Amino acid sequence: MTADQPTVEGIETRLAGVDDPDLGDDIVSLGLVNSIDVDDADRVVRVDLALGAPYSPTETAMAGAVREALADLDYEVDLSASIDRGLDPEDRVLPGVENIVAVASGKGGVGKSTVAVNLAAGLADMGARVGLFDADVYGPNVPRMVGSDEPPQATEDETIIPPEQFGMKLMSMDFLLGEDDPVIWRGPMVHKVLTQLWEDVRWGSLDYMVVDLPPGTGDTQLTLLQSVPVSGSVIVTTPQEVALDDARKGLRMFGEHETPVLGIVENMSAFRCPDCGTEHTIFGEGGGQRLADSVDMPFLGEIPLDPAVREGGDGGRPLVLDEGETSDALREFARRTANMQGIIHRRRIASV
Repeated sequence: MTADQPTVEGIETRLAGVDDPDLGDDIVSLGLVNSIDVDDADRVVRVDLALGAPYSPTETAMAGAVREALADLDYEVDLSASIDRGLDPEDRVLPGVENIVAVASGKGGVGKSTVAVNLAAGLADMGARVGLFDADVYGPNVPRMVGSDEPPQATEDETIIPPEQFGMKLMSMDFLLGEDDPVIWRGPMVHKVLTQLWEDVRWGSLDYMVVDLPPGTGDTQLTLLQSVPVSGSVIVTTPQEVALDDARKGLRMFGEHETPVLGIVENMSAFRCPDCGTEHTIFGEGGGQRLADSVDMPFLGEIPLDPAVREGGDGGRPLVLDEGETSDALREFARRTANMQGIIHRRRIASV
């Protein structure tokens, strides 16, 4: 192959020098190159890669390595990314949504909604197209946490257009209820309402939909797992043993439905005193890491117990969008979650 006239075989040889740092082999051997096309007329080399976690740091770096491997060609390099989801888009409940990430916890009070909101806002801040679905029908509070009071709009065919905030498309039962109205529903009604919400909302094309589930393992969780193709789940815990016990129940629930778990994140880790600078492990220490190790799951990080997290939630601005130690921890959590979603997809492709 010369620099003036590349061939498909020559391009493939170059790409065999690009490694997947997580799977430990080159992208050609792993089957991560879907197609190569050399267009001599337009002087374009088109490469489609089997990458499914947009804006994840690892996959972004891999795409950069592919461009670098082809940089000396006197051809434009056109990269695209796609993975086989196993279903025709027309048969999928949410055809325009690439990844559905469920954020769950075995018990309440661990800051699950805070984690979900900051994950979604962090992904959007990285450049991804994101939707945030508040599936906690009994205690919806995502709109307050992102400062959104704009109600959804409806089209003539009764399709719901979700409001947007911080680059995220939003949907929550809170938009549809009167102020302070309690939700008193049995399981069948929960199933019907949730199904209508994600089927009747005009989500458009999204890289990620983050779903904030209610705590526990009840009707809402089962409806989600039985109705939509969840691509990965995040388990939220605190360091204390009682939270870890309940987190294990959440892990078992996703395991029974063969839903990939992207990892475990520990919220409310050490509190750093703003006056004296010392750390206090109010809820214990290292529980999330121990749980992840015991069940052989990735550990997605520790989020400090920080009054700024509460202030961000009450004030309607996710802390991940600001600067500081806790904001850095939230951003790193979002990056690790996106990376794990990519690993899950690439492992599946490589195993075929």
